[in-house]
Amino acid sequence: MPSDGLVHQRIIAAFVERGRPPSLSELATPADAVADALHRLEAEHGVVLHPGSTDVWIAHPFSASPTGVWVESDARGWWAPCMWCALGVAVLAAPDATIHARYGGEAAPAVFTVEAATRISPAASIHFPIAVRKVWDNVVHWCATVQPFRAAVDAAAWSARHGLALGDLVPVDRVLALARVWYGRHLDPAWRKWTIDEARAMFTSVGLTSPTWDLPSARGRF
Repeated sequence: MPSDGLVHQRIIAAFVERGRPPSLSELATPADAVADALHRLEAEHGVVLHPGSTDVWIAHPFSASPTGVWVESDARGWWAPCMWCALGVAVLAAPDATIHARYGGEAAPAVFTVEAATRISPAASIHFPIAVRKVWDNVVHWCATVQPFRAAVDAAAWSARHGLALGDLVPVDRVLALARVWYGRHLDPAWRKWTIDEARAMFTSVGLTSPTWDLPSARGRF
């Protein structure tokens, strides 16, 4: 019977290798045990399943559904739920990659080049309008609001236009640093979801200390 960490590793590995999640039968046997592991992973926010099923919808940093962010490397490619996730895809699957998005999720193309999962250009900022403590209130919406901007004034105008808060604007190279520490162990068969204390320490380690990154002092996983 595979552990929850091993099931998670197989999901991430399938995304890395094929750009899509594995089916229930591809994960392992017996199917009932794997289904139970998937539901436990969902309860701990390790995966997002399609409602009422055991089909993997999202296993951050990968999405099985088309999104507004595409990561390509050579002839391969992956959908990512947001720019933070796209940088996680680069860390796990494509250290030399091109990321295609749109500034503010609107009309202007935003194309970024990642080299060796350590350098990214051009300079830009990633806007996090919703506090991270609210991620799992609606993770799909939260990710969709994490958008790139050329300048702070653009993010301010965007927030006013769409009725969203002006949150934290983080330089894209710092988000890449966050992606390296956050997603770096996602292919480990012994993977487990970060605790709240571990998540808080990671944010602090890359200089994310604004109220947007505050997490409650509580037990549990994030």
